[in-house]
Amino acid sequence: MGKLTLPLLDSSLYPQIWQQQTLLNPQALLMAMLTADITPDANTFTRQLLANDTYQDWINSSVFGRYLQRNFTAFSQQTEDSFNIDMPSLFRQELMRHAQYLPLEQVLFFAGNLPKIVRQTKVLSTTVNPATAVINAQKLSRKVMMNNPTMIINQVVIRDKQVLGFPIRHNKRTSERLRNDVLILDFQDLRLVNEMNIKGKKRSNIEESILLRSYELR
Repeated sequence: MGKLTLPLLDSSLYPQIWQQQTLLNPQALLMAMLTADITPDANTFTRQLLANDTYQDWINSSVFGRYLQRNFTAFSQQTEDSFNIDMPSLFRQELMRHAQYLPLEQVLFFAGNLPKIVRQTKVLSTTVNPATAVINAQKLSRKVMMNNPTMIINQVVIRDKQVLGFPIRHNKRTSERLRNDVLILDFQDLRLVNEMNIKGKKRSNIEESILLRSYELR
């Protein structure tokens, strides 16, 4: 039996009304959030997602929760435990049985620098919630002790029909419900196609810059 392709979520989510602006696509919403004077509210977007029939199709078709995601990520990154050396591949093989193809042109987000190991393991944790990505990027930039912190935010567009992954079902009663994760599990090519510096708002006497990176995933 062949793998199914998830329906395109963005086609049912956009246009979006945010801060009295009509935004036609995820990239426009992300840019508006990055240049606004307020911190985006992840919960508002999560409520929209949970009320969206396509997103309900996504999470109801998934057998994976946050617990599995955490454990698989830990296994895939371990390099020193020789006794369990086969666990990442065994775990991955089992997950691949249930993974689905991600829809063409779907936009996903993640915060911070792209880990070097991603192109080797073909595993990338993303979110469909741009507000979550912005908040995570802000947290990461604050951890770096410097006078001119740079907030790094990334958007990824699916450009091939063979990209495999699965949405994560979160416990609706915890803060994890705001994550709206999609774990990408297999791809052929992850390419940086654009990088843009955005002037951030000044906090006290610290000038924060924002680096927006755009990737294509095949």
